[in-house]
Amino acid sequence: MKKEKSILKYALAIILFSLSSCESWINVTPTDRLSEEMLFDSKEGFVKALNGIYIELNTSQLYGQNLSVGAVDIMGQYYTYNGSSTHRFYKIAILDYSDSSEKALFDAMWKKCYNVIANCNTIIEKCEAPESPLTEPYASMIKGEAIALRAMLHFDMLRLFGPLTSELDKAGIPYQTSSKQEVTPLLSGTKVMERITADLKVAVDLLATSDPYLAEDKSLYSEVDVNNRQYRLNYFAAKALLARVYLWEGNKPKAYQTANEVIDEAQKGAKVIFPFVTNSAATSTSAPDRVFSSEVLFAAYNSLREKDIQSELFIPTLEPNYRFTFAGSLNSGRVDELYDDKNDYRYKIWATYNNNGSEVLYHRKFENVNSSSTLNYMVPMIRLSEMYLIAAECANTIEDASSYFNQLRNARNCISLKLTEDGLINALAAEYRKEMLGEGQIFFFYKRQRMVNIPNGDKASGTMNVDLAKYVIPLPDSETSERTNE
Repeated sequence: MKKEKSILKYALAIILFSLSSCESWINVTPTDRLSEEMLFDSKEGFVKALNGIYIELNTSQLYGQNLSVGAVDIMGQYYTYNGSSTHRFYKIAILDYSDSSEKALFDAMWKKCYNVIANCNTIIEKCEAPESPLTEPYASMIKGEAIALRAMLHFDMLRLFGPLTSELDKAGIPYQTSSKQEVTPLLSGTKVMERITADLKVAVDLLATSDPYLAEDKSLYSEVDVNNRQYRLNYFAAKALLARVYLWEGNKPKAYQTANEVIDEAQKGAKVIFPFVTNSAATSTSAPDRVFSSEVLFAAYNSLREKDIQSELFIPTLEPNYRFTFAGSLNSGRVDELYDDKNDYRYKIWATYNNNGSEVLYHRKFENVNSSSTLNYMVPMIRLSEMYLIAAECANTIEDASSYFNQLRNARNCISLKLTEDGLINALAAEYRKEMLGEGQIFFFYKRQRMVNIPNGDKASGTMNVDLAKYVIPLPDSETSERTNE
């Protein structure tokens, strides 16, 4: 696939924390253009290059909006468009990708994703170069993260543009492993999955020996690298992503095994690294933890979250044709239907606002909690709760499935439910909808399950039929035209 010249481009520097005990991540202005010779001649240069990748994930084309809270969640039928064809995301909501604006959105997503992949490949190549200045543990850590990021980005492109999970023998996407400008072949879904799995296995192995989470001697790392691992595709996140990948390809035994390993290593060892959110944190009146930050395995650090996500999509003063919200009211409609237990911590993201005499239902998951909290910047991308849902789906017995399922519900302050074989998938769908709201996962759950009847987000109740072909986004015109003209 032809790419723009692979030059690492940096956005405005992100300041991780404003507290005195924390430091800035990187200090690179948008006008900086560092040559490869300058960038990769020291460990600090490699770290800066990798930071640039993480910053790029926050662009609106990727996880800053459309691959998290935006287009993919709209396609998952969370939000109402009030039956209006004038809503800015009407076409995407009805799964019509044919108009120019929708084509442009997916084209921009594709180009940005493959540009970031090319930059990942540059870092990987420089890590492998004989003249690399990197020593352990940074050599393995940086290479492991770059490979895991490459796998994650390809996987999301495959989940969007690739075939149904029952048709992985069909053409999928190119798998780019070089920073060179070249057209690479479209691979079948199966071949792409093989490469994703291979990359993630390598990444997990590299990170197992180098991740600060696992290191006994943390003096080998900078304070920033030790303290901010949730904002890096770390060992636990890479392994959790591998469980997600195994499930996509239908390898339930491997998905079950890997999800359990993540649960055991993250929560049941001598030190609990990712504890479930506490009642006091989830229900705090001054700084409620609505993203359950303690259990997030990997998140984007988006310093503009309030502006680019909450203010642009969810605030109740937005015009109806611009606002994302559930159909109905707080007490009647999609909110009431979804949250079967109103003690659920996840229910607390919803509120009403009096807008000139009209009660407006709005979503507060990404609302700032106070001026100093780092909770204002986290956009979860991989969370531990998904491992419980994967284990429940892949368990050998309904009793084991119920155990994983209800451990998660109980951690959310919900009563246990009695599952049945026939009702398992629908029960899981409801938990995914609550757990991953604003995180770009429910559409992929429906696609993986090949669900032809799903909740109709535009209405306060009822379902809609989905043509399975609508789960496969057409390859962008820029990609198909290059292949026609190569």
